[in-house]
Amino acid sequence: MSELPSRAQVVIIGGGVIGTSVAYHLTRLGWSDVLLVEQGRLSSGTTWHAAGLVGQLRASESGTRLVQYSTQLYAELEAEVGLSTGYKRCGGVTVARTADRMTQLRRTAASADAYGLECTLLTPSEAAERWPVMQVDDLVGAIWLPGDATANPTDLTQALAKGARRRGARIVEKTRVLDVLVDGSSVTGVRTDAGDVEAEIVVNCAGQWAKQVGAMAGVTVPLHSAEHFYVVTEPFDGVRPDLPILRDPDGYTYFKEEVGGLVVGGFEPEAKPWVGPDQIPYPFEFQLLEEDWEHFSVLMESAIHRIPVLKETGVRKFYNGPESFTPDNQFILGPAPETRNFYVGAGFNSVGIATAGGAGRALAEWIVNGEATTDLTAVDIRRFARFNGNNRWLHDRVAEVLGLHYEIPWPNREMRTARPFRRSPLYHVLERANAGFGSKMGWERANFFAPPGTAPEIEYTWAKPNWLPWVVAEHTNTRDNVTVFDQTSFSKYLVVGPDAERGLQWLCTADVAVPPGRTVYTGMLNARGTYESDVTVTRVGATEYLVVSSAATTERDQDHIRRNLPSGCSATVVDLTSSYAVLGVMGPRSRELLSRLTGADLAHEAFPFGTSREIDLGYATVRATRITYVGELGWELYVPTEFAVGVHEALLSAGDDLGVVNGGYYTIDSLRLEKGYRAFGRELTPDYTPVDAGLLFACKLKTDIPFLGRGAVEQARAAGARRKLVSFVVDDPEAMLWGGELVLRDGVAAGQVTSAAWGATVGAGVGLAYVWDPTGGPVDADWVRAGTYEVAIGSDVRGISVSLRPPVDPEGFRIKS
Repeated sequence: MSELPSRAQVVIIGGGVIGTSVAYHLTRLGWSDVLLVEQGRLSSGTTWHAAGLVGQLRASESGTRLVQYSTQLYAELEAEVGLSTGYKRCGGVTVARTADRMTQLRRTAASADAYGLECTLLTPSEAAERWPVMQVDDLVGAIWLPGDATANPTDLTQALAKGARRRGARIVEKTRVLDVLVDGSSVTGVRTDAGDVEAEIVVNCAGQWAKQVGAMAGVTVPLHSAEHFYVVTEPFDGVRPDLPILRDPDGYTYFKEEVGGLVVGGFEPEAKPWVGPDQIPYPFEFQLLEEDWEHFSVLMESAIHRIPVLKETGVRKFYNGPESFTPDNQFILGPAPETRNFYVGAGFNSVGIATAGGAGRALAEWIVNGEATTDLTAVDIRRFARFNGNNRWLHDRVAEVLGLHYEIPWPNREMRTARPFRRSPLYHVLERANAGFGSKMGWERANFFAPPGTAPEIEYTWAKPNWLPWVVAEHTNTRDNVTVFDQTSFSKYLVVGPDAERGLQWLCTADVAVPPGRTVYTGMLNARGTYESDVTVTRVGATEYLVVSSAATTERDQDHIRRNLPSGCSATVVDLTSSYAVLGVMGPRSRELLSRLTGADLAHEAFPFGTSREIDLGYATVRATRITYVGELGWELYVPTEFAVGVHEALLSAGDDLGVVNGGYYTIDSLRLEKGYRAFGRELTPDYTPVDAGLLFACKLKTDIPFLGRGAVEQARAAGARRKLVSFVVDDPEAMLWGGELVLRDGVAAGQVTSAAWGATVGAGVGLAYVWDPTGGPVDADWVRAGTYEVAIGSDVRGISVSLRPPVDPEGFRIKS
């Protein structure tokens, strides 16, 4: 034990595998004045009872790269520090009981190909060769991932801690943090039961205590603990030290070898929430909860089915260890938007051991560099808001989240629990219209509208879904007539102040020094020249701008703007998201519909594309912005929430003879993909530049106006794109794509679909995909055109037509009339 110092550059709270990894990587980056404080002993919280599985392949490329780094680190760490991590590369077998599961595994194998990981499809008999004690009579197939491994959580934590100490970090155990000290909006240190420590940066790696610690700093860390179970069996014949990890997700279970027996655990569909985050007992060091064989029975029965010998095998130990989970099954990383210099790494949802190396490095780099160095959007703490910290809501949600680990990851799967949550003023109106709702940033949003008398429910499938005819009808109506979309969930901010223009000129890729009443499409980048946001900016006055962004990025966008405004810039960001409903009125008859309700001149000459102004509409006064995300003539109406119902009623009444209908977000998605419109989080991420995304037209490079990331964009343009975004149409009209599929160029893996839908206008699947040269060379238009392309759809391969232009209305005539 070290003595508690009075000051440190960085204080890390929590001595589990995440906290020690952050300390290790900070010292590797040259920051030696690091103090780690642990209330018990190292690894004594959740870490010590983790199962220690290290599976490399994740749902995204960025997540996969994190774990790939972890495996590399764990394999090398013993040689560096002289302590074993217990790392063992044993491979992994995942089996499928159903055709739907096998489709998922084929998609997994295709993703592995895209990410350069080795993965092999297996027959049931081939799976049995790798796992001889498994019965396979009911299996459809399996996959083999030779890079999967296991590690000893406690040994790994100690090895990381030793590596951090060797470079100067201090680790103090048996010292409890009582408070986080804050002056104004920035942390200044921590208060412990052994005294205060002054600090420039505080990092919250407190595991299931992270929500409590966050509250000390005024920061919301939305997580809740659930009881998590596994047993360790007695040794039995057929179990050998090199036995691979076995996952049977249709039976909710996993198996790994341990001292001649098996660890048998899993993720049951309905989990058992533990006490609230504010009720976790102290001390709780190296402790377990009571055995619950009744709750574990669903896992044990499935395990015996897969490994029949378990019926006669004794159990050495029953582990019931509480572990924290987040509302969306992604962990939490990054700087808190509420309090400066307070970072969080917590809520790892049973993937903490696998992810610790990569996540620790990513968070350390974020701290040192001041911004993330890779795409961490999916795990960024700023995807949550303060309302996500409600303990009752978290309790009800965590019961579902744990089971998601082994549920089939259906496309467009919606969470069932703790809903409805946030509702637009039109929610009940749309509910009566038979809307099927999805959820984004807590908002209940209409995905589609089912016909009268038909339940508006999703029947999950990899093939064409039950709702597709309803969406095709909405899609076609938007192309032919006029459709009204409730887009209230848009994030909306007012940037106001004497220096609003100067601040946004620095933040935005496009020139926003426009007259009042003009709307500009623009990106916001980081210093690396990659995307942090994708927005429209409307100048509403000399010192005021309305910024509109996606529903999911409300907190992230505001934090990015505030952190990156130029020094001395007099401008303020105000969140207007809940103040205005948004109604998209889209289609060739939208002008005719709106003209019946307003005295404003909506003719093209009087109200051209990109114009925004206040107009009367029925009894209401609204801001009408002529813009579109569906590729048709249309306006977005920004309506004070108290007028939303009246405006919606007026639109549908006035347009009855024009074919006006309600439309949902699935229709927006299919329409925008036919037009090649990008979406943040899919095509636009912190891994891609405007050069990659084909959006240099939205960059003011022809001017001498500086903007954040400009130098990096110019360098990328000079070097040429390493990946190129393309539109595609599938040759086979029966094929259904969902995004994530592998793209083949001349028969070789050379890309991945980012977004896909069935396009009613073209009568086939459409989408966007990034393609790359497998040899590592630059990708230009000639290279794209020279190839022949296919896409892997489950076990099938289908031809696709690829283009750098959208398949529908590439000249944009429909939106400019």
